[in-house]
Amino acid sequence: MTLFGDPSQWLPLTFAMLMGVSILIYVILDGFDLGVGVLFPFAEDDERDRMVASIGPFWDANETWLVLAIGILLVAFPTAHGFILTALYLPVAIMLVGLILRGVAFEFRAKAPTRQKRYWNFAFFSGSLMTSLSQGFMLGKYIMGLESTLGTWIFAAITSCFLAVGYSFIGACWLILKTDGELQEKSVKWARGGIWGLVIGIALVSIATPLVSDRIFDKWFAFPEFFLLAPLPLVSGLLIALLWYGLRYLPTKDDRLAWFPFVASISLFSMSFFGMAYSFYPYVVPEKLTIYDAASAPESLFIILIGTIFVLPVIAGYTVLAYTIFRGKATELRYD
Repeated sequence: MTLFGDPSQWLPLTFAMLMGVSILIYVILDGFDLGVGVLFPFAEDDERDRMVASIGPFWDANETWLVLAIGILLVAFPTAHGFILTALYLPVAIMLVGLILRGVAFEFRAKAPTRQKRYWNFAFFSGSLMTSLSQGFMLGKYIMGLESTLGTWIFAAITSCFLAVGYSFIGACWLILKTDGELQEKSVKWARGGIWGLVIGIALVSIATPLVSDRIFDKWFAFPEFFLLAPLPLVSGLLIALLWYGLRYLPTKDDRLAWFPFVASISLFSMSFFGMAYSFYPYVVPEKLTIYDAASAPESLFIILIGTIFVLPVIAGYTVLAYTIFRGKATELRYD
């Protein structure tokens, strides 16, 4: 027995939690800047510049959390890494193409001649949409146990659409926080429409998750778990109601409540994520491979943990610093 107990138990759990937190932070942070890109076709050209300015200091750093999550999966759970990426090879490839297209378009749209700018705007929108849809597809396939049947492909296609809408909703909420004037008013309208896609998407995932596995069904509906977990959907329902009600009265003259839609959407995404994490634990590959079966040797995990203790605070600190320095309303986009 070691000082901290059995390392073959607490080390895999620690890395599973670190990976989960990294995925959640990525979904929230990169989710809103992907959503801003998805909303591009609904904005005027000068508004697109403000939209890009609102995410300019953050978008590339947001993707660091995705790199961290995949890195943890690779080094801490190598068996699961091979299994998951093999099953999701096509959507992962599409996601990477989309991320590359976004990055290139982000830089070139500001430097290209005016007559070519619309092509880079379209590329930025296309990359954002490709990334959002592919991530939604991966989510649907994961919920369905990474199986390849007609039913799982249809479900994954549906979740891909609703995740893209969910990203556009949190992107609109971000723009409510970071902009003012006509663009802020437009963002409120986008959020009012997008909230229903988010609600349907959450409901769809919440219904499907316990139905694909008797084990998950029992975790949710057996006694006393049912009563212990009841606050999760109840609080989610309350947040949705408050969002729907609050968006009817935004924007306000003093801009006092501009923060609320974004914070509430973060809370909704977080509770949905924790519900999924609870449902699938201890499996990292649904119903096939647990975090304990897929984990690297405890000696390797302990060495990796030491490195993580130094790397993670740097990433978190940089993220906090960026959002602190560039707080407030987005200003005019300038490169001179």
